[in-house]
Amino acid sequence: MSMQSWGPQQPQPYGAGQAAMRAGHTDRERAVDVIKAAYAEGRLSANEYSARFDGVQRAKTYGQLAYLVSDLPVGPVALPMMGPMAGPPMMMQPVYTPRPRNNPLAVASLVLGLLCLPSFGMFGIPAVVTGHLAKSQLRGSGEEGDGMATAGLVLGWLSVGGWALLVLLGLLGSIT
Repeated sequence: MSMQSWGPQQPQPYGAGQAAMRAGHTDRERAVDVIKAAYAEGRLSANEYSARFDGVQRAKTYGQLAYLVSDLPVGPVALPMMGPMAGPPMMMQPVYTPRPRNNPLAVASLVLGLLCLPSFGMFGIPAVVTGHLAKSQLRGSGEEGDGMATAGLVLGWLSVGGWALLVLLGLLGSIT
């Protein structure tokens, strides 16, 4: 079977050769063992471990696997019959770490608090309730949204205070 039957040839990246060889399941398992050991020794955070683990699962070549473990003390995955790599590493994309999501109750608290602004709307109490619930959920969840929950609480309490002041002034006006 000739090379032409696989379609047009792609240009070889920097460091082509052994680093461009396709990696197998066993090679990925060796790389996972390296990052597991680094995580157990405290060399990687949980987020770094997760991102590298995902990268190993997506890696297609020896070069990509070597890049993921090259800064760990146990060394890179062995590249068979390969001398020093010429050019930049095979994996040019940065390791992706997803941002923590915003707590939905924190978002709801902020929205309800903002709805209070036009005319001391009746959204003050729901803004306060959702703000306190969001704050309690945020303590142990790792989600973002503390600022939104705080803003919703402040706006909600200002609305509740405005209503309380209106009721108090109405009662004082009816006494006199």
